[in-house]
Amino acid sequence: MSPDRRSAVAVGSLFLLTEVAAIAGAVLYRPLLGAAGGRLAQGADTRALLGVLCEVVLVAAVAGTGAALFPVLRRHGEGLALGYAFGRLLEAAVIALGTVAVLALVTLRRDAGAQEAAGADVALAAVHDWTFLLGPNIALGLNTVLLAYLAYRARLVPRFIAVLGLIGGPLICASAVAVMFGVYAQLSVAGSAAALPVFAWELGLAGWLLVRGFGSEAGAASRADGEAADAASARR
Repeated sequence: MSPDRRSAVAVGSLFLLTEVAAIAGAVLYRPLLGAAGGRLAQGADTRALLGVLCEVVLVAAVAGTGAALFPVLRRHGEGLALGYAFGRLLEAAVIALGTVAVLALVTLRRDAGAQEAAGADVALAAVHDWTFLLGPNIALGLNTVLLAYLAYRARLVPRFIAVLGLIGGPLICASAVAVMFGVYAQLSVAGSAAALPVFAWELGLAGWLLVRGFGSEAGAASRADGEAADAASARR
């Protein structure tokens, strides 16, 4: 298996992992956030902690996509490749901050009475919601546009997949701004519809990379890099 094929499999697997971990984490800890100001149902804290573990996996996978893609993307623009890698690190850091808020909320519910926790748990739930808006929405949208642009320009994947990212990235950013200004709720039909193109982009990208790998131009760039390195070694 060539280095590019290994990278493609790693990136595709990490993108699939981000989807699974994000959905599982939200399903598991969402009841904890919805119970802000009230008492926890039996076992809700255990579910929330399992959700946090999923979020930890998500953070690692998000950061991992930037690291795994960097060797391929740098051939088509080192500055943009660095921007994507650091953008994914920023996205992962914001998600981690929201995860800490969920952990703090679990501790508060365990150690304080319902009346004592009423104000603080609402604040912690709000911190999580804002980090969810800034990380998996705005930062994700910007990173999606950057990667989709590079994929489109370098033909790393079929252009219809790249176009999904070029549409979905700005759309999810615009939706996050609409939520920020109270146009509609974060968890709503409109918000879910705005996220569908990015969801389709990531699944399409992951599936293509796992099955077919990067496009022919990426392979040509890799061979050119290898030939240049061999020529430099021969001169030395």
